[in-house]
Amino acid sequence: MRIIKEALLGAAGRQHPPAARHLDVWRKTVKAAAWRNLVDGRRTYPDTDAVKVRSGRTVLVFNLRRNDYRLIAAAHHNRQIVYTLRFMTHAEYSKDRWKETL
Repeated sequence: MRIIKEALLGAAGRQHPPAARHLDVWRKTVKAAAWRNLVDGRRTYPDTDAVKVRSGRTVLVFNLRRNDYRLIAAAHHNRQIVYTLRFMTHAEYSKDRWKETL
C-alpha cells in the first residue's frame, strides 16, 4: 500500500523516541501489504479499530508499542492508499477530542 503523509511518522518518532522503531515497522509493514479490507489489516495488527469521526468518515486506529500510542489513519483499500492523520499518546487519544477535527 502507498502511504500519504509519511513524514508524519518520522516527526512522531522524533517527538516520541520510544515509538520510533514501532512507527518504522508499521511503515514497512503497510508498504508491503495489499490489504483489501479491515479484516486483512487485522491479520497483521489485531488491535486495529475502525472508528467513526465527526465528518461521518471511518478511520483506523492502530495501537502501537504495547498500547502506549495511537496512530490514526484512513485507508482506501480499493486504491491501496493509507493516509496518516494523527499520532498521539494513549492519554491524548482517550480524551476523544481528536474525533472532532477529522
